Amino acid sequence: MSAFVGGLSVVAKPATRTCDFHGSKLRVAGTASRASTVMMGAKEGVPLNTYRPQAPYEATVLYNSRIVGDDAPGETMHMAFNTDGNLAYLEGQSIGVIPPGIDKRGKPERLRLYSIASTQHGDFGDDRTVSLCVKRLVYTNEDGEEVKGVCSNFLCDLKPGDKVNLTGPVGTAMLMPEDPNATIIMLGTGTGVAPFRAYIRRAFAEKNPNYKFNGLMWLFLGVPTSSTLLYKSEFEQFAKEFPDNFRVDYAVSREQTDAKGRKMYLQYRMADYAEELKELFKKPNTYVYMCGLRGMEPGIDELMTDLFEKDGMDWVDYRKQMKKDKRWEVETY
Repeated sequence: MSAFVGGLSVVAKPATRTCDFHGSKLRVAGTASRASTVMMGAKEGVPLNTYRPQAPYEATVLYNSRIVGDDAPGETMHMAFNTDGNLAYLEGQSIGVIPPGIDKRGKPERLRLYSIASTQHGDFGDDRTVSLCVKRLVYTNEDGEEVKGVCSNFLCDLKPGDKVNLTGPVGTAMLMPEDPNATIIMLGTGTGVAPFRAYIRRAFAEKNPNYKFNGLMWLFLGVPTSSTLLYKSEFEQFAKEFPDNFRVDYAVSREQTDAKGRKMYLQYRMADYAEELKELFKKPNTYVYMCGLRGMEPGIDELMTDLFEKDGMDWVDYRKQMKKDKRWEVETY
């Protein structure tokens, strides 16, 4: 899809078609036609820190829509920003957002990082946008006061035409594997699904002339209620169209239970496919990515420890080797 020559990336721009996105029509990338060039960062082939806090890029909001049900616990938005092709990025990277205003120290608000939820060609397939998936942070502190997250509320309140200061892109650990025959297992909770949406759309929503995914992508997504299943219609459409290459399983903790009557958390849904997952984890071209709440890590480790012990293997040692081979990447909070 891209060629790197002398520090420049020549990116073929896909044509587009339309598909349904949470009740709205968004274009999906198709066959490549035109090309543009963008300056790359210090690491070969990866754009890094094109824009910094001292000199951010001013993007324009194109689209900002709620993507959870009316009865969902909390509000999550999908938003797209116009960058006019000036902010190149790859699947798995993040961008910084600098909200307006002054913080408690009397200094300008610092940037917050968000995983990018679109492919390098954007939701509209024209190499001119970047998308985010953001949950509005509102909670009650120990004094009984309502606290609103500065940046998440700023983003969720944006309207088309509003301006946003962006930095980045940053990050190389979560980059989508280049091997088109890889097995990619994605473990996410809530908005941690953002980079995985980018992977999935790269593989199944775009018709790229120099890239065709022939492997297996398997997404496990944990959420509290069915009304908070993000991008459900997209994922299920791809699972239907590409049954040999894409699978999706949900763990809905407040509505489902496992065979032992426990709330259905991610590790319990994975346990339904324990032996299959164990064998996939052992394959040299299997990549495992985890993104979302840090609380899912111990349960997944416990599951894999028990499974590997049955084969006389130490899971922690094996996981360390996967990490060394860049086949195990975790981005949790």
